[in-house]
Amino acid sequence: MHVQSMPMPAPLERDMMPRPAPSFMGQQQPDYRIHELNKRLQQRNEESDNLWWDAFATEFFEDDASLTLTFCLEDGPKRYTIGRTLIPRYFRSIFEGGVTDLHYVLKHSKESFHNTTINLDCEQAAMVTQHGKPMFPYVITEGRLLLEFTFDDLMRIRSWHFAIRQHRELIPRSVIGMQPVDPTMMEQMSKNITRQGLTNYTLNFLRLCVILEPMQELMSRHKAYGLNPRDCLKTTLFQKWQRMVAPVGKDSARPPSKRRKRKASSSNNSGPNNNNRDVPPSGKQKRSPGPHGFNIGSSVPGDVMVVGEPTLMGGEFGDEDERLITRLENSQFEGTGAGPDDEGAEQKFSGSPAWGQGDKKTPPTSAAGPPPSSGNSEPEIKTE
Repeated sequence: MHVQSMPMPAPLERDMMPRPAPSFMGQQQPDYRIHELNKRLQQRNEESDNLWWDAFATEFFEDDASLTLTFCLEDGPKRYTIGRTLIPRYFRSIFEGGVTDLHYVLKHSKESFHNTTINLDCEQAAMVTQHGKPMFPYVITEGRLLLEFTFDDLMRIRSWHFAIRQHRELIPRSVIGMQPVDPTMMEQMSKNITRQGLTNYTLNFLRLCVILEPMQELMSRHKAYGLNPRDCLKTTLFQKWQRMVAPVGKDSARPPSKRRKRKASSSNNSGPNNNNRDVPPSGKQKRSPGPHGFNIGSSVPGDVMVVGEPTLMGGEFGDEDERLITRLENSQFEGTGAGPDDEGAEQKFSGSPAWGQGDKKTPPTSAAGPPPSSGNSEPEIKTE
């Protein structure tokens, strides 16, 4: 039986064969996501427009992601933080500054899991860029890379922080061999083309982001509502002022409560005894108009109690809050018994609009004058 052995693939073919993605607790490993990011950057060409860069950022970065770069220049330490909207422009600025290739190299990275995120900490991270003519140098920017991934199927980056420590610029030996030994050329080659591994084009973009980042809300509002810049600025500042003055944990949109005024029912304005209801009450005590046929003097033993506005949690209700108030009457009380307090009760409630509804007694006197009468009869005056 002849067994034909399969030929082993060449080293180059073996490297090009697809490899399964390793898993991290059922998910891809963070460093493999960086490998996919490098592959996507290699697919970039000169015709890649804004749509391509937006798709790139959407695939690898969360909607609320942030990218931070920290490094030290001649004038001191710098720290730049940009939001999700400017992340595709940052990567694009690297290539527009003369870079032809970009990839990241991670060595001895550490992964940790925290609830809904996966953190990657790499002390020996490097950003390798290759520049174009005339010297085709390689720039290796070393530093610490801190990444925070979402723990889901997409596993996108939520936070990117690259702290640059140092950088090296390497010129191929073949470039030096092609050029004649010229002191001027050697002096030009000895000068750095980057600052801390970043081109002047990218540094200018990061300085511009200091101005562009706070204006993202203005530009979004202008794009959504079509307002002019001045109106966008006024609206944004007004909303920020509202958020600053609004107390924490309370709804500032609720208007202040107002005292609700009781509205007289239509039945109170109609009837034969309308004139008696127009008589103002005597004294400073508040009174409520009673129904027809209800005699306060014979039914209420003492002072009239006024129901105030309902309150809740220390605040008062407004016009939109209505509460039903039920009045309970004591049927066991006998108001027909004669006593020494009857005359006082009659005089006390003589100014009530409901006084004319009960027993027809001598009309009371008041400071406002006698009650209106019909015909030419003269009003009676009660003397004590």
